[in-house]
Amino acid sequence: MEFCFLAERPELKPLVAKWYFEQWGAIVPDASLSSFEDKLTEYLQTDAIPLIVLLMQDNRPIGAAQLRFHEMTIYPDKTHWLGGVYVAPHARGNKVASVLVQKIEQLALSFGVRELHLQTEQQDGGLYARLGWQAQERVNYRGVNVVVMCKRLPHS
Repeated sequence: MEFCFLAERPELKPLVAKWYFEQWGAIVPDASLSSFEDKLTEYLQTDAIPLIVLLMQDNRPIGAAQLRFHEMTIYPDKTHWLGGVYVAPHARGNKVASVLVQKIEQLALSFGVRELHLQTEQQDGGLYARLGWQAQERVNYRGVNVVVMCKRLPHS
């Protein structure tokens, strides 16, 4: 398995948009597949936030994750977010999500980010709790009950 940025494989943008739309489109007002694809255009970079990392296996994407700004509008003070962690159904259960989260943490550190946030529908924090993320608050955001989590990144 190897990482690449969506910016390095822009032809995969329709697939990532499809993944995201199928996973989260129902909770996004006025969502469409094309609106999801359009939104991904701003993630087509490798040396600045926002960006998307893909995990590839046999030159095919099996998962994606985002490093982004201000995911939840109710938290204007929480700047940097891990979001859009998605693993293709056939690749689930193989630590793909863990590897993607750790890669985003490394990238965030390389940009000087000291604290990352995320939201998850898993009320016990699931995977993120196992990876050292701390629950901060439970909220209903856009009609969905989520846990907002935080991780302070180690710096040398």
